[in-house]
Order: sequence, then structure tokens, then C-alpha cells
Amino acid sequence: MRRYITLAFAAATLLMAQAKGAITFEKTNADFGTVKANGGTVTMTFPFTNTGDEAVGIVTVTNGGCGCTKPQFPQKPVRPGEKGIITITFNPATFRGEVKRNVKVQTSAERKRTQLTFSGVVVP
Repeated sequence: MRRYITLAFAAATLLMAQAKGAITFEKTNADFGTVKANGGTVTMTFPFTNTGDEAVGIVTVTNGGCGCTKPQFPQKPVRPGEKGIITITFNPATFRGEVKRNVKVQTSAERKRTQLTFSGVVVP
């Protein structure tokens, strides 16, 4: 009997280790084109799907190191099969020329962060 309990526990542990949430982004790069510095903010969206077996929470999305970038993301965990969107709003007011910035997404499913990049050209 003890042997069966040990085997059942080992099997349950193995199954739990295999079940995992996973976020899959439709794209990880966005080009906002050419914008005027005084033309207001630019918004990029990064749609994703939870392709795993468990709910996944977005823990953090960095702002790219400055106040010019404002991320918005789902505050509730995304269940398996559900879709979500990370929205990045960029203010080009203090930039000129080519711009390439990134934000990093930390989820509850992985230690490794996913990098989302956006780029474009800011003209006076």
C-alpha cells in the first residue's frame, strides 16, 4: 500500500511539474513610423495569448528607463486560452531622429523576461 501511495505522489508531482502557464506574443516589435515631436503620444499594442495550462499573471512591465514610456497591462491573471494586450504609450516630445526603445515583461510563469521593442522616427 505504501508503495502505491509513493507512486501516486510521484505521478502527481510529475503532472504538476509539466502543467505550466505560458504567454505567447503575436509580435515583439512595433514600428510607430514617423511622428512629430509635438504631435502627442504614440500608442503601440502587443497582443498575447496564454498558450499554457495554468493562469499567468503579468508581474511587471518596465517603463524602458524613462518617464516617456507608460505601460499598461492586465492586472488579473490570464487563464489558459485567454488573450490579453500590453499597451505601451510613448511621448516623443524630448526626442529627435531615430528612436529604438524596449520594455521588459516579467510574468508569473517564467524567471526570464520577454523584451518588447518599439521604434520609429521623431521629427521636429
